[in-house]
Amino acid sequence: MSKENYQVAQFHLQGWLLGFVVEDGYKIKSLRLATSEGEAQIKLSKEGRISLFRSAVKPGSWVEVFGERKLKPKSGEIKLKAYIVKPSVSPNQEREVAQVEVIQELPTPAKKIPLPSGVKATILVCKKSDCCKLGANKVCQALEEGLRDRGLDDQVTIKGTGCMKRCKAGPNIVMPDKTRYTRIDAKEIPEIIDKHFPDETISHLTSPRLEYETVRVR
Repeated sequence: MSKENYQVAQFHLQGWLLGFVVEDGYKIKSLRLATSEGEAQIKLSKEGRISLFRSAVKPGSWVEVFGERKLKPKSGEIKLKAYIVKPSVSPNQEREVAQVEVIQELPTPAKKIPLPSGVKATILVCKKSDCCKLGANKVCQALEEGLRDRGLDDQVTIKGTGCMKRCKAGPNIVMPDKTRYTRIDAKEIPEIIDKHFPDETISHLTSPRLEYETVRVR
């Protein structure tokens, strides 16, 4: 629907961050906010995602959200898009959040999946021929062994992908926080796993987190 069919205004909301709507296991699409007027689902713009992750807010936090509100006059349909998300101080710090969860967005119907057992963090590995010739299969094997040795194989999955468009810099892998490694050697995998998966828990990795892309070039 074209923009002229909506009445556009700015909005400012405060409330408890209940969780996120996630697509493909890692892509954040929107956030769920408990406000004084009820629960709101707010789509995140690119700027909103950057703001969210730079502020390091987590589900259960009291936040302020600034963005654009679109109202379709005839139907009363309202669409919210966030451009800024930042932590704030709640009116009552002792208030408890009844439920904090991440939603895995599925085609139909959408399902609420508890963490960490319901949603796995995903490591992407390019499995096209050029990367395989450069050692992608050995990298996959090292990832499988490293995750198994650390007891993470039930929380992290390894997914082979098509071409990542960096054939000459293979093998290529992308970690759950979107950090990309190129020209990776299987011997480096244990160090990378320890860096990205702390001992205590990895459930936070299924919630999107912004990291500027890291390209390893030797």
